[in-house]
Amino acid sequence: MPSNAEEALKFLKDNKIEWVDLQFTDLPGRLQHVTIPASDFDENSFKEGFGKLDGSSIRGFTMIYESDMILQPIPQTMSIIPWMNGVARVLTKVYWGGGKGRFERDPRFIAEEAERTQEEQGYTSFFGPELEFFIFDRVDLDVALPQSGTGYKIYARESPWHDNGGFMIRYKEGYYPAPPIDQLMDIRVEAVDTLTKYFGFIIEATHHEVATAGQGEIDFRFSTLADTADKVQTLKYVLKNVAAKHNMVATFMPKPMYGDNGTGMHTHFSLWTKDTKKNLMYDPNDEYAEISQTGRYAIGGILTHARALSAIVSPTVNSYRRLVPGFEAPVYTAWSKSNRSAIIRVPSYYRGMEKAKRIEYRAPDPSTNPYLAFSAILMAALDGVNKKIDPGDPVDENIYHLTPDKRKELGIRELPRSLDEALDELESDNEFLKPVFNSSMLNVYVDLKRDEAKTLQMYPHPMELYYYMDS
Repeated sequence: MPSNAEEALKFLKDNKIEWVDLQFTDLPGRLQHVTIPASDFDENSFKEGFGKLDGSSIRGFTMIYESDMILQPIPQTMSIIPWMNGVARVLTKVYWGGGKGRFERDPRFIAEEAERTQEEQGYTSFFGPELEFFIFDRVDLDVALPQSGTGYKIYARESPWHDNGGFMIRYKEGYYPAPPIDQLMDIRVEAVDTLTKYFGFIIEATHHEVATAGQGEIDFRFSTLADTADKVQTLKYVLKNVAAKHNMVATFMPKPMYGDNGTGMHTHFSLWTKDTKKNLMYDPNDEYAEISQTGRYAIGGILTHARALSAIVSPTVNSYRRLVPGFEAPVYTAWSKSNRSAIIRVPSYYRGMEKAKRIEYRAPDPSTNPYLAFSAILMAALDGVNKKIDPGDPVDENIYHLTPDKRKELGIRELPRSLDEALDELESDNEFLKPVFNSSMLNVYVDLKRDEAKTLQMYPHPMELYYYMDS
């Protein structure tokens, strides 16, 4: 992949590219695009950008009277779209039109500001998300006339309700059956091949996940904050297109079906010196988990702000269908090593490996905007380090089985139970975000999410008719 503008122009010429997809991310986290002729690219394109964006048509961006915006290509993200002939894509930064500078509600701008802030404090951070997803054969939605009722039906070749010739996966038994029980390995492998060959990924693993009906996971090599967020958006884009090629649908929705595990995005995080020569979270003399005092402070910051973080890392009404006990999703604010009932765990597969020492924050799901999520996690961790926030003692038992009195004794709080509750927390606890998250962005984000929650509250759920029709 190109490393600068000159190489990007050569890339377009050498690969006989005719069209380039300019891609960017809106505030809720959806990938957007506009396609232009490759012949429009020249030496100034990467400096001046392209005046191709009506910002008033993008959620969370601008008003109709200030809608002219610029998309500036990021040359390092230029890559071929292999399922289209003569087409490439490039991620972009969003600028105000009229020479007014960078657009402050561009999610990637927030990520860049987070990187700038950590560098000023002498740090570099690395992120390694585990993206889970479902691949369904088909989903039928009945929402055309919601006044007469709504509903959906999932068709999934591996599921117990599908005619699958006996090759089914029972509920919670999807981790890790070999083919032919795992019927979607070919699609996952095609997706990781595409990511590796065309988009510069280093893939560490792909496998079936716990749930039935086509739940999978793809893990890629950790990287810096903004680059990792770019990769999350790219992975989602590639997997959805590969699945569509096979007449299937890939979704990163947190909880698409009842009775089985939802979809998370467990995020591994480590904090290093700015020159990346020392992992500040590693202490070989720590007997518990080789986690340093700095690492403990980072954990303390994330735990302290976990309820407010929920509004960003678990950002949809559906996210809170996932965050319930019994489905390996975190509900309580505690930390531990090798304990998947805690919201933060310290992976402890090996000892004596500085480069591997990190924490795993288990609350995020892949419906989040990764630029905002990783920036918020970093700011919470730095707040813990700067204020020396003690995370308390680790909890090395199944937290789901603790009594309410025992949890209270240990200082364990619950995560919010709804998006509205999470937004309440974000509005009352956001000072730790202020160095990076400007007020304009936060206010618009909260307004968008309040409107989303309000809209969904107005729709009767199909199961409400089951429970209440005889009232």
